[in-house]
Order: sequence, then C-alpha cells, then structure tokens
Amino acid sequence: MECARWRCVLGPGSDYHCFASVSGTVRRLEPDIDAWRLMHYVLFDLPGGDTSFEQRLVELEQLVAASRSPYLHLAGQSRVADHDSLMAMLERIAASGGEGLMLHRRDAAYRPGRSSDLLKVKPYLEAEGQVIEHLPGRGKYHGMLGALVVEESDGTRFRIGTGLSDAERADPPPLGSVVTFKYHGRTKHGLPRFASFLRVAEAF
Repeated sequence: MECARWRCVLGPGSDYHCFASVSGTVRRLEPDIDAWRLMHYVLFDLPGGDTSFEQRLVELEQLVAASRSPYLHLAGQSRVADHDSLMAMLERIAASGGEGLMLHRRDAAYRPGRSSDLLKVKPYLEAEGQVIEHLPGRGKYHGMLGALVVEESDGTRFRIGTGLSDAERADPPPLGSVVTFKYHGRTKHGLPRFASFLRVAEAF
C-alpha cells in the first residue's frame, strides 16, 4: 500500500469536546445551551456521487466556506509521503491524546459502510472480517473455541486465536458475524501479523 495515495485525517483536537462529553450533551433531556455552543459538526466526506475523494474534498471545502457557520468545519486533511511519515504523524497524535488517524484513498469513490478504501490507523491497526469457521480448542480450551477462521472482504483467510476471553470461547461470535481484530502490519503473503480479537463489529 503506497501511503502517498492516501490522505490522512487528523482528530478534532483540543478545541472540541471529547466523545464522552459530546455523548452526555446530546442525551440530556434538558439541553445545556452552553455545552451545545461548544459543539461543532466536522465533515469528513460527501456521500453519493461517482467522483473521487479528492474531488469530493474540494466540494466540501466550498460547502463549508459558503455556510459561514462557526459550528461547521472540515476535518483536517494532509497527504502522507511514505510509511515513516505516517508513523511519525501517528506518534504525534497519540502523544497529544488522540486515538489515531483515518486513511482515505485519494481516488476512492464514495461507498457507505466499511470499506478497504478507508482504514483506521492506531498504534496498532484495526480491520474487520467475517467469521466462517470455529476451530475447536485443545488443552485448557478443550470443549471450547480454539480459534476463529476469519475472511476479509478481499477473500484473505486466517485464524484468530488470541484476544478471546473464556466467556467468548464458551459462546463464540456466530458464523457469519463480523468481528474487529487488531494486527501489526502484514506478512509478505498479505496475512495480518499477530492478529488478535477485539470485539464483534458494530452493525452499519
């Protein structure tokens, strides 16, 4: 994957409330006007159309400029030249309290839901795959799940045998469900390196 073909999206930064504060504000039955005045709507993409992300970004910039709203913003974007530059940026974001980055392919058309054109980049990488098989456990996991066989959207199949709690091994994610896993890069054959189960993916 050539990082130069992607754009990197920075987190909202210290000028915006964190997730917990935002969640609490929008769920209050009695609105807190002062809290709402601190809220901002940050645009990341423009749904629909067959144009590339780079072209949609120009349209978004024009929309934000035309709105003149102090509450409407465009998520910060920057190109990354190579893997080292990406990792350096990730380190800066993580050191300042950010969760990570989003990589968006510059020439990608808009697609709803999860897509291989849009990747989360954290101190570790995250991805999703569909559970296609349960492998039985051995030893202390006899009679329980030993590993999940997972298939990614491009057909890549591999096993996930770590990161699962005893409760999850006793009642594993069902066949056909989508799970989120973390990994640390890819092997030369394209398999996730050190894949570890995180959770059943949220529906979209």
